[in-house]
Amino acid sequence: MSAIKPKHQRLVLVMLALVALVGAGLLASFALSRQASYFYIPSEMSAHPPAAGRAVRLGGMVQKGSIKTMPDGVTIHFTVTDGKAQVPVQFTGITPDLFVEGSGVVAEGRMDGRQFVADNLLAKHDEKYVPREMKNMSVSDAKQVVAQTQ
Repeated sequence: MSAIKPKHQRLVLVMLALVALVGAGLLASFALSRQASYFYIPSEMSAHPPAAGRAVRLGGMVQKGSIKTMPDGVTIHFTVTDGKAQVPVQFTGITPDLFVEGSGVVAEGRMDGRQFVADNLLAKHDEKYVPREMKNMSVSDAKQVVAQTQ
């Protein structure tokens, strides 16, 4: 028997390298898809809720009069709205200093039944913050929408 020709050896090596690159790409995309955190506004979340337990972000305005502190002092319940829909949110922890009624908020967490359980709250440093999906509205219009939903 004769040995494999150098030309065929190179072809086999190129094919193995190609298979390894495709495998690494598939592994990376699988890992990233499991870590991705999707962004929803309340009307999207009401229309097409994410799977229970899936990590997502919920952004909108904190509805006026909706912040309620529980007796333990660290758990709060509030409502996030976009003027079309409202989503009740529960958060346990220390809230950002800029977290107030009528301001913009992004809550990171997951749906638990009809309530959003937040693991983290993000408040923008600028009082003019509006979620990207609501940028076509002015800040005063967004605040009027929040006031109307009370």
